Amino acid sequence: MAEKLERSVLLAPGSNWGMIQKTAAAKADAVCIDLEDAVAPEEKETSRANVIKAYRELDFGGKLKMFRMNGLDTHFAYRDLVEIGEAAGDQIDLIVVPKVSRPEDVLFVDTLLTQIESYKGYANRIGVEALIETALGCVNIREIAACSERLQGFVYGPGDYAASVRMPLESIGELDENDKLYPGHRWHYVMHSIVSAARAYDKRAVDGPFAGIKNPEGLLQACKIARAMGFDGKWCIHPSQIETVNQTFVPSEKELSWAQLVLDAYEAALREGRGAISVKGKMIDVASLRMCRTIVERAKLAGILN
Repeated sequence: MAEKLERSVLLAPGSNWGMIQKTAAAKADAVCIDLEDAVAPEEKETSRANVIKAYRELDFGGKLKMFRMNGLDTHFAYRDLVEIGEAAGDQIDLIVVPKVSRPEDVLFVDTLLTQIESYKGYANRIGVEALIETALGCVNIREIAACSERLQGFVYGPGDYAASVRMPLESIGELDENDKLYPGHRWHYVMHSIVSAARAYDKRAVDGPFAGIKNPEGLLQACKIARAMGFDGKWCIHPSQIETVNQTFVPSEKELSWAQLVLDAYEAALREGRGAISVKGKMIDVASLRMCRTIVERAKLAGILN
């Protein structure tokens, strides 16, 4: 799967045309028009027209263009795929499938999209990202990751996941008093499960939203934790969050300097016929080189290096 930059994903309610228009000029890597949680039941059907209009008429530059469909346990889901897929599928990069709990959820969407693409004669193939936000989704994540080549990534949904496993949570994405009670990171298991499955099957891993719009320090901390765990990016529910997210989910100057130093030293050692090397008192092995190459590759993808 070709690597794509997905540090920041800006969400907009499908029922709010004004907000959708603003996302086109935002400096996010991706835009996701939401038809699920952000849209009232009586507005869901009419909101599809906004998704179609946006992706057919607005200029999003090089952003990834996606929408979050309604859950497969609702009667809105198949119409989301058929109406939007047939009218604007050639302009859409990804569809986010909520509450994916088993491989069959992805395969249903895959099958229907295959039929739509065949019927419309689309040259592009619409990708899928799976929202992991249930206990069953977490348990089945390896099988989900392996089930379809159309699946390009996972998104962690902290709010619904907390409800699914009955873990108290005051605000989505934010740390609260419950986190102080637990001697560790409460969400480590599900987050690491997502990242591990993503890497094992060459998918992206994106962290979920942070509800504290007026808590920039908390947002930065959440971004740093997610990146430390291996995530590629994070959902943004407000444009003010984009810069922090974009700046966090790239290698730091310190990381990049170290990686380049190690790679340069290793190339020099090879030219001199030496194997194992030491850089600033640290032994460098093959695993170290892989990590350094990954850092450089991420920097190039983000445009930090040529």
